[in-house]
Amino acid sequence: MMLLYRLIFLPALLLGLPYYALRMWRRGGYRVGFGNRFGVMRNVPPKRKNVKRIWIQAVSVGELMAIGPLLKKLSADPAVEIILTTTTSTGLRVLKDKYAGLTAWHGMFPLDFWPCSARAWRILEPDLAVLMEGELWPEHIYQAHRLKVPVILANARLSDRSYSRHLKARRLLRPYLSRLHSILAGSTSDQDRFRRLGWIPEEDIILTGNLKLDVEQEAPPSEGERSNLLAELGFTGNDILLLLGSSTWPGEESALIRAYLNLRESFPGLRLLIVPRHAERKKELQALVRDFPVRFHFRSDSRQADGETDLYIADTTGELRMLTRFSDLLFVGKSLPPNSGGQTPVEAAALGKPMIFGPDMSNFRDISRALLDNEAACRIDSGDALEPALRDLLEDPEARARMGRQAYKFIETSRGSTDRILKHLMEALNRPGQTRP
Repeated sequence: MMLLYRLIFLPALLLGLPYYALRMWRRGGYRVGFGNRFGVMRNVPPKRKNVKRIWIQAVSVGELMAIGPLLKKLSADPAVEIILTTTTSTGLRVLKDKYAGLTAWHGMFPLDFWPCSARAWRILEPDLAVLMEGELWPEHIYQAHRLKVPVILANARLSDRSYSRHLKARRLLRPYLSRLHSILAGSTSDQDRFRRLGWIPEEDIILTGNLKLDVEQEAPPSEGERSNLLAELGFTGNDILLLLGSSTWPGEESALIRAYLNLRESFPGLRLLIVPRHAERKKELQALVRDFPVRFHFRSDSRQADGETDLYIADTTGELRMLTRFSDLLFVGKSLPPNSGGQTPVEAAALGKPMIFGPDMSNFRDISRALLDNEAACRIDSGDALEPALRDLLEDPEARARMGRQAYKFIETSRGSTDRILKHLMEALNRPGQTRP
């Protein structure tokens, strides 16, 4: 299996190079840590005596935000040090801003190609490797197995699409995925799916809950903070209601703008704030908003809007949570057709915000279902249904407040995954050589 994977990897990488080069050019920032991708890990401190090293790989911003509480607890243990890697340039910026002080070393994850991965393993020398959510890198897992280092898949989940693919190829994948030490599932449905795939014994597929539900709590913004932000966004007037498009994808921005234009006559204090999932879509969004009769501003041009605005587009990285604090009502992106899967509703729920999402939230299946069951969210079937759903909630402040309270309550009663995952990591760390044959 590994020989076949290694033979296929290089031509597959070369075929995909134009696509990834374009993405790198659009997103920028890929020069930083570029050598890490080839296993060149500079300035890695030597291992300290009687200190165990954990290598955690979190693919991008969402996973990095989720592991914050876990990193703080691990770093508080003097017998543990953390190596933290990520895959995207935006993830690396968040890593440096938030977690540099909690890690012994941090950088980019190496290509899952034998020379790159093997070199990184020789330099980093971890005692435990942790992959987050759905990351399953064959060479990385093989190098861990070769060095007798346990690998744990934490906060593990499988989207509908991933599960379907894995199910079809489970016999092909089993030889290398059977080397996982354990799988810490984020939900009961994910646990059931991993057990049906049969990679490792059922008793090693453990329900620990979703780390994202342990999101750090923040106090509601003060009136002064809110006034300052609204002024920065160029939202003037009395009784401002802030509608947030959270991590939107193509087609969702136009649906939000059309709904906003139809609603603003009835709700003159309504303003629209859009945070696109991918900041590099600026040119596409500029072309889009010019077709609508709205005064708009892009945050990447300047934080301060240069006049009164109706629509503010925060095409920046790492600010969604901060902006969510100030919203009154939000739409969760990647959930309206043709998009699918959904972006996370967890931060909004933890902040007690009423929310609307589309029909496909399969990336957060259990969480979105629980929010609906607890009357903490509203689901619509299409973009055409967005305006009436928003109108109903804008006309009913008590309904918005009730949804927000229910969302906050759901988060509060679902906490605890950080401690459960921490327990399993420490157990694996203190059992040297416990890997599968």
